[in-house]
Amino acid sequence: MKIYKHPERTLWHTLCQRPQWQTEILQNRVQDILSQVKSVGDKAILELTHQFDRVNLKSITVSPEEISASANQIPDALKEAIQLAAQNIHRFHAIQKKETEKIETTPGVICWRKAVPIERIGIYIPGGSAPLFSTVLMLGIPAKLAGCKEVVLCSPPNQHGKIHPAILFAARSVGINTIFKAGGAQAIAAMAYGTESIPFVYKIFGPGNQFVTKAKQLVSLEGTAIDMPAGPSEVLVLADENADASFVAADLLSQAEHGPDSQVVLVTYTHAQVLAVLNEIEKQKVKMPRKEIAEEALKNSRAIILNQSEAIEFINEYAPEHLIINTTDCELVADLVVNAGSVFLGAHSPESVGDYASGTNHTLPTNGYAKSGGGISLDSFMKYITFQQLTPQGLQTLEPTVTAMAEAEQLPGHAEAVKIRLQAYQKIKTTNCD
Repeated sequence: MKIYKHPERTLWHTLCQRPQWQTEILQNRVQDILSQVKSVGDKAILELTHQFDRVNLKSITVSPEEISASANQIPDALKEAIQLAAQNIHRFHAIQKKETEKIETTPGVICWRKAVPIERIGIYIPGGSAPLFSTVLMLGIPAKLAGCKEVVLCSPPNQHGKIHPAILFAARSVGINTIFKAGGAQAIAAMAYGTESIPFVYKIFGPGNQFVTKAKQLVSLEGTAIDMPAGPSEVLVLADENADASFVAADLLSQAEHGPDSQVVLVTYTHAQVLAVLNEIEKQKVKMPRKEIAEEALKNSRAIILNQSEAIEFINEYAPEHLIINTTDCELVADLVVNAGSVFLGAHSPESVGDYASGTNHTLPTNGYAKSGGGISLDSFMKYITFQQLTPQGLQTLEPTVTAMAEAEQLPGHAEAVKIRLQAYQKIKTTNCD
């Protein structure tokens, strides 16, 4: 990790940059994949699966038998862990349900907003070197709680043409049975356009590499909604002089092992703490099965020494996906954080618990998007329709306001739509009086 001691603010923008592909090259490659899938459907999925995943598939559909068999292909301890995590995730998201409330904004004018589930959603689950079956829970549970009628799941097959059994077990656990062997940008294209086997959806969820992220961005320009452009994982750890350096190093390495394009950032107040953490990283990474991946990620990473006020300002400028505040005054610092995906407070709150089992959602904004949006919630699977109902008296009350505003905007037809109703009402009222 590169060390920066009290960097000038003019450098902060550079220090906040994430690793990126050359945008034009990436976009051209992904656009070509999207076009292939849009043109020839399943055939393109099969060809691209052979090209990228090195496997020849006879069918991209996961059979009911494959889904059922998954329960016998993973250890009981893992099944129990998945079920416990699912309970916590269910609890946290279930309380997000909101009752429809009506309000009388003006006498005779009733307005309300109704939550309606998105009918057809797609979930993408990475399945390469790290099959993210936990993401099935994070997306499948709120989708089912919301009441989405159709949930489609795509995940890349392994070298044997199978989806990891833990992914299938997690999907079965939350009630997802429409599953396909498709990965990368081609899976996003299939869910956006539809193929002979894979139905198109209205909104696509799920993390992925830069190919997946770019594919989601491109299909969103054509009318398919996406959750967010979730890219490579990232964490920022704020540690004071009292933080255990071994804890901090473990937190940094836990994110670095996600992938070579992940980024980890250490912000602390002293040079001594930086050296202690770097020393711990060297000790701990030796034992990591994914050591090479972590080392590549560390090349994109940095340790920054700032005073406390600067550190908080830098955090909000960086807007991390995950923020760990390992300081003695963590709650006070947390109150000053306005840009972050998910925050972990104190020495005993590692980011990994949020990834799996605390109950909060781990699908979070990356690459600075936490400045303008948050992570997945129950609302992500809903759309809101507004309603209003007026009595004649309510319409009469609003008539002067609507007329004045409509005429000022030179839209007299808007005013006439109100006046014609009131004129009709006055006639009826007069007739009844006679």
